Amino acid sequence: MRISICLLFLCGLTAQAQPEERIHSILKALKDPATQEANYNFLTSQHKIPYVVDDSALFLFQGKANEVKWMGDFNAWGYTKSFPNTGIRIPNTDIWFLKASFPKDARLDYKIVIDNNQWILDPVNPNHQWSGVGGGSPNSELRMPDWKADDITLMRDEVPQGKMIRDVLVNSKQLSYQLMYSVYLPPNFSSTKSYPVLYVTDGFEYLHENMGNIITTLNNLLHQKKIEPIIAVFIDHREPANRLNNRRMTELAMNENYLNFFVDEFLPIIEGNYPVSKKPEERGILGTSMGGLTAAYFSFSRPDVFGLAGIQSPAFWFKPAIYTTCDNPEKPPVKVFMTTGTVNDAQEGALKMKAILDKNTCNYQYKEVSEGHSWGNWRNLLDDILIYFYPAKG
Repeated sequence: MRISICLLFLCGLTAQAQPEERIHSILKALKDPATQEANYNFLTSQHKIPYVVDDSALFLFQGKANEVKWMGDFNAWGYTKSFPNTGIRIPNTDIWFLKASFPKDARLDYKIVIDNNQWILDPVNPNHQWSGVGGGSPNSELRMPDWKADDITLMRDEVPQGKMIRDVLVNSKQLSYQLMYSVYLPPNFSSTKSYPVLYVTDGFEYLHENMGNIITTLNNLLHQKKIEPIIAVFIDHREPANRLNNRRMTELAMNENYLNFFVDEFLPIIEGNYPVSKKPEERGILGTSMGGLTAAYFSFSRPDVFGLAGIQSPAFWFKPAIYTTCDNPEKPPVKVFMTTGTVNDAQEGALKMKAILDKNTCNYQYKEVSEGHSWGNWRNLLDDILIYFYPAKG
């Protein structure tokens, strides 16, 4: 009877008490040896761990440990020391908890760290988000109450699929090494038609179903007639013969030699094999982090080539010279869509660039989300960028 009463009490929490009272009640119930296991199992079965209400989050972990910490976007994965991330052990139990406050619409990646050496996924949280480069790995995902998934990223059986041409090799004279790229052709592709084109840095990651998943978004937008048909070219920065070697930190670091390769060598290859537009207003460059830096660098260095710049969570801190490059009102206009998370992401640099765009009356859109430096952030904003650059005609 006591267990039943306690479970009913937990069920009624969402309809009654204030956020802090609800969390206090959960912790109180978990301290009672007679009901502890039943209550923890109830929270687990209802996918209530982490428990979230309004702007409050309660992380829980059950297991043997001397110390438990939570690492994630909220403390920049350990780089931000001001965030209290060490769990508190409920007396006489093996349950640990951490209370925190986040924006109501936040979505954040995290892992649990046991005794400072074992990093694990939250064993009772089914929500995961992959991150990293070269395929990455999963993190657990905190979803605050007002965060909503974008169904444009979900594959549907009734949606026609475009064609993928994968892992094409290029032997670059400019760079003196071999590169790799993939190409997306829209449904009902015609070789006699000219298509707007989008060049995508970190192409492997943008294509990865657990990361950017951009192909599903493209197919869905085309099916819903929200964008016009485009060709997308995905540049893979991994060395073809050794894909553990990723050249992105060199290629995407405002690298003039790489820009020259792209404009003088790579674009002619694509334009010689596919019916892509050569108009700058129909030729875009997209990237995130270092790729966001590169999208800004390419487009503002060569606006006669790239008239569309998709800039996601840009790593402007890596090359502050980018602000000078972009602060040139006399160059031809570039249409910009810039996004950033507000939780230990690229907000400071993005706002500085936004001020430059405002000063020079650039044509741009700017969007912030309550997220970190994560593919969960970038994937859900791709439809906004694509619609802005390539809206359906008529």
